[in-house]
Amino acid sequence: MFVTLHPDDEILHRQPFTDAEVPYNLIHLICGNEQNYCLKSTDGRFIFAQTPGHKAWVWMADDVDDQFSQVLVTALIERIQDVELPGISGESALARKFAHTYSLARQVTYRTELIMESYVCPVVKTPSKGGTWLKKATLEHAQTLAEFCAGFARDAYGTSAEPSSQLPLAERMIQSGNLYLLFADSPEPVSMANIAHRSARHARINAVYTPPEQRKQGYASAVVSQLCDIVHQEGLIPMLYADTKNPDSNKVYRNIGFVESGKIAEIKFSK
Repeated sequence: MFVTLHPDDEILHRQPFTDAEVPYNLIHLICGNEQNYCLKSTDGRFIFAQTPGHKAWVWMADDVDDQFSQVLVTALIERIQDVELPGISGESALARKFAHTYSLARQVTYRTELIMESYVCPVVKTPSKGGTWLKKATLEHAQTLAEFCAGFARDAYGTSAEPSSQLPLAERMIQSGNLYLLFADSPEPVSMANIAHRSARHARINAVYTPPEQRKQGYASAVVSQLCDIVHQEGLIPMLYADTKNPDSNKVYRNIGFVESGKIAEIKFSK
């Protein structure tokens, strides 16, 4: 019932998956690595994708009825019985169905950790804030970016981290060539955003952060809108995920021109 899903498999570039690929954009990233564990149903209407040690993602076509979806979920759980699975991500009803079936089969408990809204920006509606400009981060900004990364971890995940511990991460992001900084009227950056991944049709933006002392001045909108312009110039469409519990960031993205494209539930398993 399930076979290996290889990088750039045709299922990822045709309907019905392409109709839902914005909320499932991370599946492109996971399936792009042969070392990850990726499966598809033989009829092409179900995908399982996992980076070892991380939550897996599941996608199912909309036309699969409830009875057959349960058959697929049960068969999948039997297929992955030797896989360590910390959690599952997917459309809420499917993720909950998987989690419930998995909990009975493996004697684990589960809880929803996060609900994300996926967004896509076909057109930037809000002009960037005047007097600001965007540039790629360089190693000269590493210390400042380490502080930004520590602040982002605090805001996004509620974790406390010393900036010094974030320096390796900051340097890796800089060296990727995809981290951008926004500048205003000083040599120090006032905001950051990152292009995390490019798939065939979209570029995913993440790590959007403005330090508290620089907020409420339009810098978050400016950094994201200018980064969207760069993505559009590459012939791709910007997309991102936002925590539904953060109304401020969701409002910023909608004002820029991002359109809601589907919610994803992240569910964690515990022994």
